[in-house]
Amino acid sequence: MKTIIIAGGSGFLGQVLETYLFKKGYLVKVLTRNPKRENDILWNAKDLGNWTKHLENVEILINLTGKSVDCRYTESNKREIYNSRIDSTNLLGLAINLCENPPKAWMNSSTATIYKHSLNKQMTEKNGDIGNDFSMNIAKSWEKAFYEITTPKTRKIALRSSIVMGKKGGALIPLKQLTKLGLGGKQASGLQKVSWIHELDFARAIEFLMGREDLEGNFNLSVKKPTDNETLMSTLRKTMNIPIGISHPTWLLKLGARLIGTETELVLKSRNVIPERLLNNGFDFMYEDIDLALCDLLKN
Repeated sequence: MKTIIIAGGSGFLGQVLETYLFKKGYLVKVLTRNPKRENDILWNAKDLGNWTKHLENVEILINLTGKSVDCRYTESNKREIYNSRIDSTNLLGLAINLCENPPKAWMNSSTATIYKHSLNKQMTEKNGDIGNDFSMNIAKSWEKAFYEITTPKTRKIALRSSIVMGKKGGALIPLKQLTKLGLGGKQASGLQKVSWIHELDFARAIEFLMGREDLEGNFNLSVKKPTDNETLMSTLRKTMNIPIGISHPTWLLKLGARLIGTETELVLKSRNVIPERLLNNGFDFMYEDIDLALCDLLKN
């Protein structure tokens, strides 16, 4: 049985991957600060320890470690967002290089937020514009740390994930709550692009990349045609059978973000991201249409 290690795998995406890969016949182990199950392995994401021996002869190491960006960008939170990503990446790189038989591949989280706000230009891995603000600089530093580590026996892939739509976590949960309250209208202009991927296609893309030993480097994980905020919200209202959806002007979004402890970037930035490398290498999405995706995710 082939073994997969997921670092930081106790969160939403880790659980999606663990469930999917287990059903596919893999043995999945999770590096976590709070081990509770038989397949959980204790680590603190800062220090070497007994967990490193579990990397021997592993098929794939997937690193999802990092403090959530769904918070206010205070100096303290900024430091934790940065350190949690860079420290864990450097630590895993060191552990890989201490192995006699290291993982065949290492997939490290990155983010589609690495690209600039764009309403019109499509951001591919090759031609995407990478800018200069806190979020983009975090992503650049994250990937820089990842690629600076030399792993001669381990191929490396950076997962530039877009918004993952899931049944039990991710962006869909708060959007559902807003819609139930009659607040599911467009946010600001509603024109901002929303690059997204269904949780099943997220897991399928990981499995696809696992099986392609000829592929490495950066991969955008998103559907090939982004929707926009207004379409997303209207589709959500239709799917949930909620007739009313009050829209949110920018000033109200800023006030609301401050009240609930987050940043408006999460809804105002236009993410116009295209998975060119996945498409060129033959990956087929199961859910490309936002209507079908929401119907699946919201059904009982």
